[in-house]
Amino acid sequence: MSTLVIQSHRVPAPYDWLDTCMHSVRQWCAKNTFEYKFLDDSIFEFLPENIRVKYAGRQVVLSDLARLKAIRFLLSEGYKRVVWLDADMLIFRPDLLVLPAFDELPEGYMLGREIWVQARPDNPNKLQAHKKVHNAFLLFDRQNSFLDFYTDQAERMLYMAEQSIPPQFVGPKLLTALHNIIQCPVMESVGVLSPKVIADLLSQGQKNCALNLMLKRATVSLVAANLCGSSVASGDVTNEQMNLLCRILLQQSVCL
Repeated sequence: MSTLVIQSHRVPAPYDWLDTCMHSVRQWCAKNTFEYKFLDDSIFEFLPENIRVKYAGRQVVLSDLARLKAIRFLLSEGYKRVVWLDADMLIFRPDLLVLPAFDELPEGYMLGREIWVQARPDNPNKLQAHKKVHNAFLLFDRQNSFLDFYTDQAERMLYMAEQSIPPQFVGPKLLTALHNIIQCPVMESVGVLSPKVIADLLSQGQKNCALNLMLKRATVSLVAANLCGSSVASGDVTNEQMNLLCRILLQQSVCL
């Protein structure tokens, strides 16, 4: 019982490109002899009932805490390492996505990197990039000291907060605040693609302003990325465009 990779989503998945993403993760696990476990909405059973009731219908908020509770439970079951990957995470260069050895990671945990490119609110014709961390990729070894602290503080904040909190309240927002103070270990090669960057990739070189800005702020090439399924729900990207994006990334075996 060494390394376990877990994912979760409601069944059936609302978009077919999510199946492509999760298949890429399963293939990566098989290549590295990692155990793989898929959890449907049963992941929310790890949450205290009062949290489930208070934030009923707010799946993003609930998921950010539920994944931590699930990871903590699975580590207690005997796994040396548990890795979480969001269902909309695509591994397009599995040969280059290598987890650090246990003795190479003294802190015992890692977070994902987010470089979010968007239009400037004061000038929609210009772009800005925000460099943060994200929880679409989480790695925790059994001996780490961060998971308990992060989980307990996230749960405490949800107890105390109003129901109107933003969706990423105890996810990327809390993690980025902590990271800015303590400088958490980051898996720089596992990123996030904003709708502006996705549009550049779909243009096949016709426009690269957002993509170039993201790459300029990055320290290493991306070999996996969260495709941000919320972009489809918001209408910024269509289901067909996401399918095309997956094909572009996988067929070209690119590193961003």
